[in-house]
Order: sequence, then structure tokens, then C-alpha cells
Amino acid sequence: MTAADRAGGRAADGAAALRAYRPALRPGVLIGPAVLRGPRTVHLVKHPVGGGTFEIGPKEHFVIGLLDGTRNLDDVVAAYASAYRRRLPEEQWTRLLGLLGARGLLEGSPDPAPPEPPPARTGTFWKGSRRTVADAHRTAGRLHRLLAPLLRPWVQLPLLAAVLAMTVAVLADPAALADGTLELLGRPLVLVPFAVFLWFSICLHELAHGVAARHYGGVVTEIGLRWRFPAMMMYCTVDNYLFLPGLRAKLVVAAAGAHVNLVLLLPFALWWALLEPADPVRPLLTGMLFVGIVQALSNLVPLPPLDGYRILSHTLRVANLAPETRTYLLLRRTGRDAVAAYPPRARRIHTWYAVTAAGLVLLAVGGTCTAVVLLLFR
Repeated sequence: MTAADRAGGRAADGAAALRAYRPALRPGVLIGPAVLRGPRTVHLVKHPVGGGTFEIGPKEHFVIGLLDGTRNLDDVVAAYASAYRRRLPEEQWTRLLGLLGARGLLEGSPDPAPPEPPPARTGTFWKGSRRTVADAHRTAGRLHRLLAPLLRPWVQLPLLAAVLAMTVAVLADPAALADGTLELLGRPLVLVPFAVFLWFSICLHELAHGVAARHYGGVVTEIGLRWRFPAMMMYCTVDNYLFLPGLRAKLVVAAAGAHVNLVLLLPFALWWALLEPADPVRPLLTGMLFVGIVQALSNLVPLPPLDGYRILSHTLRVANLAPETRTYLLLRRTGRDAVAAYPPRARRIHTWYAVTAAGLVLLAVGGTCTAVVLLLFR
């Protein structure tokens, strides 16, 4: 037998083995829902140990969904042809298996080295962060177990109704809001403790994200402090936030912080509601409630990096909404051909968000200037 014959035999054996191979994804691989990223629809895939993520298209997502250890190449090709009315090229199958194997996503492939833990502290005196909890996931789990009775719908729905009623009642009288804010600013002995209260409220805001994520099976990787002199705030990082099951889980986690901020104002609102309109304490409470409500609701504005931006992105099923909108606008300036690859839905979303974001920025600047003028010259 010649060398060429032996090489041909090995190639034939390799092709036969490839056709008979029944690959399976390793347990714990996370695959996200379809999201729009620029002109493309993609799915995120995450390794359960190494934590690495990468994007795949809808067709690759379909094929990966078939990898359960029971199907070989012929089975996958038949299913692919039934779904897409075309045959899966064998080289594409080989390339996909190579990619999954290289990333350790197939059953039996070796684990990659786990990522190095981030340093406990980064940055300088002026700007940086510091982890304050050694095991953030375990800490969030303890908080979740402690607060679990309060997370039930029969508790949260009345609290949500109370928060909405408080917000409407307080914001219904703009003149009283201006008087109350001036009263609060003129009482430093009250303003300083209230500012400290708001700071702790923001800390609890971050912890609320972590507890809500744990409620839906999320993994909390870091809890710490982040500062930009002279401000210092707590942060809570959820590792698999984008892979939480269903849209509701993502929306609840994103909105949990603002909800907690508003719930913490309810005792002040009850005190405010029980006072007579002429009571001298009422304007002070009005100012406190107004500042607290604005601080909470400002997080729901759909601009990055606020929680409202995440809520909008999840609702629209769009990844990197702001950067991709900026890219789309730049491409539009070069002509229609540059945006031809964008589907109609992507064009509508990015155009609408560009107009909305510009309007929100102008509204915020105008509202801030108006409030300053009213407070200074009232």
C-alpha cells in the first residue's frame, strides 16, 4: 500500500468518525436569548467554569440546540434542512465543533483555567474601587434567605401600590415641592442626616440588585465600594445577569434598586400624610420626599449607565443599544448604502432611541436650569 493510499484511508476513517460523532454540550453552558446587536441577531454563549463569552448567530444557535449526545452529522443536517431549506455544509459543521471544542464547551473537553480573581482594590485615591466582601455570592444568598418572606407577591404588590400612591400624591403640587425643597436646603441640621440616609439608600439599592438576582438564580460576583473623589458608592456585580431566565427576571433585577429606594421613603410619606396642611413640619417632609423620589426615579431614565437603560434594552431585546445607535448614526451620514444591512426593526429602534436620548438630555438640562432659577428667585 502506498503512502497516498494510507493517507486516503486515514482521511476516509476521519470523515466516517466525524459523521458518526454525537457531540453534546457540557452541562451548565449558558445560552442567552436572541438579541439585536447592530444589524445582526445574536445569542450570547457563556462557559460555566471559565466564564468566557462569545456570540453566535441564529443558525449556529439552532445547531447548538441539537447537540444533546444523541444526534450525529446526518441527523443534524436533516434537522437543519427542515428548518432552513438548505443543507448544512460539512465544513461549517467541522468549524462549529472546532470552535466549541477549543472553548471547552463540549462534553468531555478539559476545563479552561478559571479566571483570576480581580484585585481587592484598584485605582487611586481619586478614582477606584475596593471589594468589601470576600464571597459576594454567599453574602447575597444569606440576604436573600433572610428577606425571602418579603419577596412574595402578596407583600411586594401592596408595596408597589403604596409607592405609586406616594409618588402621585407628592408630585401633584409643584408649588409645595418648591417650597419644601427650599425649606430642606435651609435646614442643614435636617439636610445632612437626610443626605446620609440617601447614601445608605443607594447602598441598599445596589444590594437589592444582588438579592433580586439571587432570587432568579443569578450569580453575584462582587460587592464593594467605588469612588470618584469626593463621592463614594456601593456596587454589586451580577455575573450572569444577561442569562437570567425570561424577560421578567431581568426587568425585576434592573428595577429592584429604584423600588427599594422608594419603599424606604414610605415611613416619611405616612408621617407626611398624617400631618395637617398647615403643620410647619409638612413642607420639610415634602422637600425630603421630593428629593428622595427624584433620586429614585432618575435611575429609571433610559440613558446609560442607569437602570432604566437596562430595562429598555431588555424590553427591546437589543444589546449595546447606545453604542450601536451611535454607530448607526455615523453610518447614516455616509449614505444609504452604509445602513442597507440593518433590518427595518433595527433602523426604527436606533432612530427612535437617538431622538429619545437627545430629548431626555435636553429635558434634564432644561429641568435642572428651571429648578435652579425657581429655587434662587422664588
